[in-house]
Amino acid sequence: MPVGPIHRDLPSTAFFDGTARGELLLRRCTACGHLCEPSTMTCPSCTGRTFDATPAAGGGRVVSWTVVHTRNGAGTVRTPVALVELDEGPWLEGQLVDVEPDRISTAMGVRVDFERAEGGEAIPVFRIV
Repeated sequence: MPVGPIHRDLPSTAFFDGTARGELLLRRCTACGHLCEPSTMTCPSCTGRTFDATPAAGGGRVVSWTVVHTRNGAGTVRTPVALVELDEGPWLEGQLVDVEPDRISTAMGVRVDFERAEGGEAIPVFRIV
């Protein structure tokens, strides 16, 4: 889980409406159809600036990862965070959940899921498949 709750702002409203429904919304360029990650402002394919929201299927693979170490009163917490290539093409970063950091490897299959910190929005996380 994230350290604290994440809250929406006006530009992220559609994205968080999707996560609340259990959907990871990508941005599809209305000019060329290229699929982009959720925070894209300009299409990397044609430089278009208008997008439609389209749900991702939810599958992907680990491209790279790191482990964030934080200390709390009980010791050190290791949180794996991955760069994931979605089946549709865009790359997203997110927390890997329910996996020991020592067991992660490149090209592992993942599936998107959603978790919500108390008082915050549902955010995408990834589970190994």
